[in-house]
Amino acid sequence: MSDEPQQQSRGPGNGNRAPRDPSAGTGAPAGPAAPGGKKRKSRNRPGRTGWRRAVPTWRVTLGTLLIITLVLIGGFIAGYQLVGIPPANPTATAQSNVYLYKDGSFIARDGEINRQNIQLAQVPLRVQRAVLAAEDRNFHSERAVDLKAMTRAGWNTLTGKGKQGGSTITQQFVKNYYLGQEQTLMRKAKEFFISIKLDREVSKDQIFEGYLNTSYLGRNAYGIQAAAQAYYGKDIGHITTAEGAYLASLLNAPSAYDVVVHPENKAAAVARWNYVLDGMVKENWLSASERATMRFPAPNKVKASTGLSGQRGYIVQAVKDYLTTYKIIDEGTLATGGYRITTTLEKKKQNALVKAVNDNVMSMTSTERPADRNVRVGGASIDPSNGRVVAMYGGIDYTKQYVNNATRRDYQVGSTFKPFVFTSAVANRSTTQHGRRITPNTFYNGTNRRMVRGPNGPTGYAPANEDDINYGPITVGAATDKSVNAVYAQMAQDVGPGNVKDTAIALGIPKNTPDLTASPSIALGTATASVLDMTQAYATLANHGRHGTYTLVDKINKDAKELALPGRHTEQTVSREAADTTTSILQSVVENGSGTAAQGAGRPAAGKTGTAEEDKAAWFAGYTPDLATVIAVMGQDPDTGVQKPLYGALGLSRVNGGGTPAQIWAQYTGAALSGSSIEGFALELERGAGEPALPTGEGTGPTSTGPPAETPSGPPPSSPPSTPPTSPADSGPATTAAPADPPDGGSADIFGNDNGGIEELFPEGADGAHPPPNE
Repeated sequence: MSDEPQQQSRGPGNGNRAPRDPSAGTGAPAGPAAPGGKKRKSRNRPGRTGWRRAVPTWRVTLGTLLIITLVLIGGFIAGYQLVGIPPANPTATAQSNVYLYKDGSFIARDGEINRQNIQLAQVPLRVQRAVLAAEDRNFHSERAVDLKAMTRAGWNTLTGKGKQGGSTITQQFVKNYYLGQEQTLMRKAKEFFISIKLDREVSKDQIFEGYLNTSYLGRNAYGIQAAAQAYYGKDIGHITTAEGAYLASLLNAPSAYDVVVHPENKAAAVARWNYVLDGMVKENWLSASERATMRFPAPNKVKASTGLSGQRGYIVQAVKDYLTTYKIIDEGTLATGGYRITTTLEKKKQNALVKAVNDNVMSMTSTERPADRNVRVGGASIDPSNGRVVAMYGGIDYTKQYVNNATRRDYQVGSTFKPFVFTSAVANRSTTQHGRRITPNTFYNGTNRRMVRGPNGPTGYAPANEDDINYGPITVGAATDKSVNAVYAQMAQDVGPGNVKDTAIALGIPKNTPDLTASPSIALGTATASVLDMTQAYATLANHGRHGTYTLVDKINKDAKELALPGRHTEQTVSREAADTTTSILQSVVENGSGTAAQGAGRPAAGKTGTAEEDKAAWFAGYTPDLATVIAVMGQDPDTGVQKPLYGALGLSRVNGGGTPAQIWAQYTGAALSGSSIEGFALELERGAGEPALPTGEGTGPTSTGPPAETPSGPPPSSPPSTPPTSPADSGPATTAAPADPPDGGSADIFGNDNGGIEELFPEGADGAHPPPNE
């Protein structure tokens, strides 16, 4: 660089600056004034000292605020674009299916979440307003988010001060339905954006409805409907304003404000309740005069969670099976929950059936008797006029024994099947091998272990009678009273085992029932139909031969939409004469035969006893004109599930159908029908059913059924006489007059003078005989 000084400017327009005053900043006197006489100002200012140096200048502050604003705006735009409305979390949509008695009272619910979604219109307006008064009075006019409350909540979370409320109803719904309950800044940020988007896409009513269905209100109740049931035992539609205000109060502190669980907090709960009602008055949703009359509505006591214990589980499973079997709803859809299922079960009758079992079985068991641990009971009851199942007993407790004894199909029905054989005989106008029509007065051979004979001779099947008793010549009516196997096996052969099977199916026995085989043994009940199946068949007899599939569900709905149920079609599956004539001989069983214990019902009744092979089950199936019921006592090892004989159970040498099952039937039927008028059977009998039969002199004479239906002298009798007229001097079968039908299996010559007697007619035993599986 040159040591020579720079040249000065040659003029103002040359673009060069004037030379700097060399004395500037040195304390020397100022140089000459600038041209024009003006003094030049100094460019340096005094420096900032002390605390002022820590305070940003206004330029820095403005710039910082601008940057923050741009970041916030950018973050909002990015967040709004990036955060979408997610699918609902599984717990928010999970619901339980609710099962109710016919009168709407509660039976059970399935599923882990106690929730039943409802529509907003189902919630009374005042209950809606009580919730708004408690939680968000400006809900319908405010924005989706409350920035002030959100900031406060975020700050408290960040500083560790715990949970902080104050969110709008929209935000609370988003938290409940889409997110979760965790208190994190990330969750609050998502809640913010989802709430804004949701508010733009759905209506306030939709959001409010979702909020009411997802909020937790204590007592394991999610949603306002579940809470109404948990605290007051009724649907939300029946909740009063005062009760609604209490439910609304629970939203603030569900467990703490439960005055039953925490009586020490009652003052706080009542204060919150008053706050809600006062808020309703302030918003003109409630008049001050009405408010002044309200008293705190104490909630019901807490009910212990019973889940599916007792009979509940059996009922729930039976209803599910019914809904899926008849394709009303598929199993997967039902599992999504939220269905309100009103059954046909009647609470009074259900309780009566449970009590009858407890009184006659459960109270009779003893831990000191090993056989008692094997005792099982199943029961079902149907109204014959409409096919509705009104009561069902599945077992001692679903949580202890899961198999439903009312619907299982693995125990032989025994002699309760015999009436179907006779019904088939009448319906098909069947005859004996001698061509005589089969009526209650037709004689058959009741010899023990008598070989069943077909058109081509002996069949190889020779069933034993119960206790190996020989009855000799006996009418169908008397054989039914005493449940004579030899008679019914032969009758099944005469009618045709295929016809018997078809009749049983027509009455209501499922065609796929195990061991429902077309052979003479079908008469003795080797088939393993369920208690409910047998009840349906006996209900058809009670309904004069008209059959319609039983119904277990009265209605089913979800979200106020009712599902279609199949219409119940009834038809005359067997003739009225066949059903009614069967009823007439089953009346005699109750009045004179093995089912006399059923008289305890105090009603005209018809029924039949039955015992399964080796006494593994004892049955009583019976009906009055307005109720059909079947009871079975079964033996099963609780550990292995193996069927066991009932010998020694309940302190009895043996349990047969005329004992404990008939006693249960009688107690239940009497209680179930108490208060209703007593009516007799109106019967139309087959021709010849009322004709007197030849007495046998063996105490096994036929049962008369009165005059034939074709020539009635008045209303049909409700009950036939118990025994036919006999001669005092009669010591054996008379041979001076032919009976209504010659004894089956022998020669008609015995009724003349040429050949034979009763002994020739009924040969003892037969080769190849084997014991029957039942009585």
